[in-house]
Amino acid sequence: MNDSIDVKRHQMWQGAFVLVFAGVMTKILSAVYRVPFQNIVGDVGFYIYQQVYPFLGIAVMLSTSGFPVIISKLMNDYGEKNSGKILKIAALFLSSVGLILFILLYAGAVPIARFMGDIQLALLIQVAAFAFLLFPFAALLRGYFQGISYMLPSALSQISEQLLRVAVLLGLSFWIVKEGYSLYAAGAAAASGSLAGSMAALILLCLFWFKAKKVENKNSEQELDVVGTTAIVKKLLLYSVTICVSSLLLILIQLVDALNLYALLSYGLADEEAKRLKGIYDRGQPLIQLGTVFAVSIAASLVPYISKAVKENEMSLLKEKITSSLKLSLVIGTGASAGLICILEPVNMMLFRNTEGTAALQIFSCSIFFTSIAVTAAAVLQGAGNTVFPAISVCAGIAAKWILNSVLVPSCGIEGASLATVISFAAVAGLNLFRLWQKGWLKNLGSSIFPLLSSALLMSVVLFAYLSICSMVFPEAGRGIAAVESLSAVAIGGAVFIYCMMNMNIFTDEELNSVPFGSKLSKFKRRREQNGR
Repeated sequence: MNDSIDVKRHQMWQGAFVLVFAGVMTKILSAVYRVPFQNIVGDVGFYIYQQVYPFLGIAVMLSTSGFPVIISKLMNDYGEKNSGKILKIAALFLSSVGLILFILLYAGAVPIARFMGDIQLALLIQVAAFAFLLFPFAALLRGYFQGISYMLPSALSQISEQLLRVAVLLGLSFWIVKEGYSLYAAGAAAASGSLAGSMAALILLCLFWFKAKKVENKNSEQELDVVGTTAIVKKLLLYSVTICVSSLLLILIQLVDALNLYALLSYGLADEEAKRLKGIYDRGQPLIQLGTVFAVSIAASLVPYISKAVKENEMSLLKEKITSSLKLSLVIGTGASAGLICILEPVNMMLFRNTEGTAALQIFSCSIFFTSIAVTAAAVLQGAGNTVFPAISVCAGIAAKWILNSVLVPSCGIEGASLATVISFAAVAGLNLFRLWQKGWLKNLGSSIFPLLSSALLMSVVLFAYLSICSMVFPEAGRGIAAVESLSAVAIGGAVFIYCMMNMNIFTDEELNSVPFGSKLSKFKRRREQNGR
């Protein structure tokens, strides 16, 4: 009996790792493809795509990390033997949600585009609307597979969806620009890449579904009917608002910028200049995605650990997991934010062909720190069964972003928009941490702040000195030199930060080994200590 339980747990953690790995890969691809895309279409073309990207991003997130989590959670709550009833109700619910969102977006494309200040975006919004017709089916199948702890279909479908999406997006955009069509046509083609990716993922999931059903029919058991329809619908509604809103933090902040930033910029500028500035500001989106990819992945893998500790009432284990995970998110967020601020000028040149908007992007980079904390703290709360508060925090952050954009953008331009983003993420992080503090789950974090800030400061000094020498040696550096400077600075800054962090003993071996990816740092720490003896 114990052996079978151990095997099941091993399969669960193995499956979680597969899903986390797929999440890391898709998030990296989602960030990286925007660099060649911006190089193809320029800042104005990038602005056009980023105006509709939040709608596409919402559909993708709902089908990968929103509703699949909800369905799998329901299956875990009520048992796999009730899965048939859960899936039927969820299919009807998701289809209704998808249809309503499609109608609202497709029929409302013109008013939305007019509200954004650019009526030419209406066609792109209508193209994006079709993603909401596809997401319910992919979400349902992913939720089913995750509910039976079979993560491979979800993982492979996510990776294949992103690969085809990127291939179609870049290929069509390149061809349309080369043929001399408008940048809005290129934006519509880029939006259609998401539809192609969603279709590919759905086909792959259906193949897994038919295969799984053949096996299930051979070993079928009588399904139970102990859970009422009303109970399932209530939980679907509750989780849809709480879990989905929490998972959409990054996308919803981008949506606020899509809805009001260009309109605010265009009050004092010519239309083309406002579009170009919005496109420059949007260069920060792939940077924040790359900077937070590991923190988001750690958060995703953290939920089952926390849920298990709460279910088994292991409060000491719970506090240990929370402390070590928050420490790791602090380290990742601090190192990524401070390092990127220091090297952003050559990075801007390397990725986007010029250094325009460097100051705004440096401010924007501070978001990585607060986002890392916000998503990790939200994962802790969700894992412990507190799904409502993280959603409230996200709503507060969105409201703050909207108000601060309206106040800061007219006077400070895209620098004001960047500051508004940082403050909004800081508000979400602060609220989630306050909730953890109320529950008494924040222990032994204060002692890490000073050594962590010292490590970041020393890294910044080293990077400033290194880049100052580079600028003296190469006073008019082109894109190639900027690439060498950026990549070498990443290696130098990372090495200095990790060395300082280990030398100041921010983590214990137990803490490092208790979080994903921490074992690598633990081995490095032990080797350093052995060499120092």
